[in-house]
Amino acid sequence: MFRSNLIFGVVSCLLTTAALAQSKPAYTAADIEKHFSRKDLGASRSLCIGAESECAKTTGTRPKISSGFDLIVTFNYNSDTLTDGAKANLDEFAKALRGASLDHSSFMVEGHTDAKGSDGFNMDLSSRRAQAVVHYLEERGVQANRLQAKAFGKSRPRTQDPAAPENRRVEARLQGE
Repeated sequence: MFRSNLIFGVVSCLLTTAALAQSKPAYTAADIEKHFSRKDLGASRSLCIGAESECAKTTGTRPKISSGFDLIVTFNYNSDTLTDGAKANLDEFAKALRGASLDHSSFMVEGHTDAKGSDGFNMDLSSRRAQAVVHYLEERGVQANRLQAKAFGKSRPRTQDPAAPENRRVEARLQGE
C-alpha cells in the first residue's frame, strides 16, 4: 500500500511539473519589445579601392535580418484550438503589445503550415490558426485594428523539408515591412 502511494505521488509530481513546464512561456514581453525595437540601418557604407572585381566581393554580403517573430504557437493536429503553451506565449506577446514601446504598432499575424495536405486545406487551416491568435490577443486587450491575420498555408516553409513540423507556426511581423 505504501509503495503504491509513493509511486502515485511521484507520478503525480512529475505530471504536475510537466504541466507547469508546458505553460511557462518560451519568451518574455521584454524579449518581444527588444526584437521589434531594434533598428536595422541597412548595409554598412565603405569605400573600396581596387579592381572592380575585388570590390564586388565585399558589397551586398550582409544578411538581411528577418523582422518576423516566431510566436511559438502550437496547435493539436488539424486544429485551430490554442494549446496551453501557446496561450502562455501569447499572454507575453499581448503584454508586450500593450507596453509603451509597441502600443502604437500594428502587426500582421501570419499563419503557416507544413506541406502535408492540399493547398486549399492548408490555406484554410493557416487562416483559422492566425485568426485564433488574433482573437486571443484581442481578448487580452490588444485593439483589433492593430492586428491583421494572414494565411500563407505551406507556401513559406522555414526548413528545407517542407513537411517538417517546424513549418507549422504563427509569426508576427510589424505592418508595412
